[in-house]
Amino acid sequence: MPAAKQRKCQPLHDWVSQNRPALPVSVLWPEKVEANARNFARGFKGKVMYAVKCNPDPEAIKAVYRGGVRRFDVASLHEIALVSDLLPDVTLYFMHPVKAPEAIRKAYSKYGVRKFVLDSEEELLKIMRMTDCATDLDLFVRIALPKHDGAGVALHGKFGALPDEAISLLQKARAVSRKLGVSFHVGSQCMEPELYAQAIRLTADIIDRAGIKVDVLDVGGGFPSHYPDMTPPADHVYFSTIHRAIAECGLKGLELISEPGRRLVVDAGAIVARVEGRKNDLLYLNDGVYGGLYDAGPSVRFRFPVALLRSRLRGMKSQAVFRFAGPTCDSHDMMEGPFSLPDDVAEGDWIVFERMGGYSDTFRTNFNGFAEYLKIYL
Repeated sequence: MPAAKQRKCQPLHDWVSQNRPALPVSVLWPEKVEANARNFARGFKGKVMYAVKCNPDPEAIKAVYRGGVRRFDVASLHEIALVSDLLPDVTLYFMHPVKAPEAIRKAYSKYGVRKFVLDSEEELLKIMRMTDCATDLDLFVRIALPKHDGAGVALHGKFGALPDEAISLLQKARAVSRKLGVSFHVGSQCMEPELYAQAIRLTADIIDRAGIKVDVLDVGGGFPSHYPDMTPPADHVYFSTIHRAIAECGLKGLELISEPGRRLVVDAGAIVARVEGRKNDLLYLNDGVYGGLYDAGPSVRFRFPVALLRSRLRGMKSQAVFRFAGPTCDSHDMMEGPFSLPDDVAEGDWIVFERMGGYSDTFRTNFNGFAEYLKIYL
């Protein structure tokens, strides 16, 4: 848990210089989140649903709301309760394809959730059983997409119904749905807009073969952000590709939804980690893979922009490349980068990781007892 309450303060480098933090610092700029949400909603010709899992910080959620978003993708009772308490007037979509039966019942009866996703007949029967065969449900059938290499984090293989299974599910779900939707996910940090068009064409074919009326198309998330070695096309290219494919496939009459997460929050966050030791090109930090830097570790290997804040005045030096090690005793707690910094990095300096507004604090663990960190809002 964070060790500091919210505080409005000066520019980040001034705050670090004055406070000289001994703990990792997680930083959020809520106004950037608000602007990102507003701009995304202006360009996307449909309804925007924020994926809470990407950054469940209450200030991020409220900023998304101020940006005009009124729909939230939640995956657990914890996320449902969090958003409901903060924003009681929004619409919640329970978009985890395999839910605990108790979670379904409580989501429906206590929190008024009426929108559920499924990717199997077992899940459909579970939803009906735990809502006492409610007649006011909006059900979404999630379709599995073919394997591809166009996303930073692939999501194939775990969720989604194959085409023939999806056809049967749509037919069965139609009979018990107030509104019936179809959803898919092309993968996180999707670098190829055409993958959305391919998924829409597959969806249109499945709907046609099912021979039933579908009301909603959810094109999922995956909208990317910029990283040092990843420069995706502009947002409008993704939007135009999606809108064009929908028109070409005859799906313009469907309600359209998207699920951005990373795109709305990544550039609105940073992490400040202190250097605890150095061995040549290896820097030992007080934050790491089991903390806020999971995406820099061996599972994802994103190269985040980094900058050095010196603990004491020294002359400017030439650049060098470094690897990072997190504070735990586990050998997987390594970030190979390479990360470019001045070559005079020393113990006691701080490294600022930029573009850390998504999937950072939410991945933190208490492994080896390194859970404590500071949280500030600028």
